[in-house]
Amino acid sequence: MTAKDPRPSHVPHRTWWKAPLIVSVPGVPLLALEYGMVLAHAGMEQYGGMLHTALALFAVAWALPHRRSMRTPRVLAACAALAITVFPVGILALLAVAFSA
Repeated sequence: MTAKDPRPSHVPHRTWWKAPLIVSVPGVPLLALEYGMVLAHAGMEQYGGMLHTALALFAVAWALPHRRSMRTPRVLAACAALAITVFPVGILALLAVAFSA
């Protein structure tokens, strides 16, 4: 005999929007800045895939169903999008520190 879960899986999660919002506030403006810089220099060949992947992951984080069972995939998609967005800026910062010494 199994115990029934008091919260059915189809009931919307009240705070589903927190993870995508926390990650999107710094991530989307940075992604737009990177997109504008890359597009201005006509360099979308190899770098464009990363930008489009990050944008798609941001969209997935917001578009997943608002159920409690989708919390982990939503957080993973949002964090992966932020990591992909911050990676090039982080590499540039590390290179700037390395070559300034």
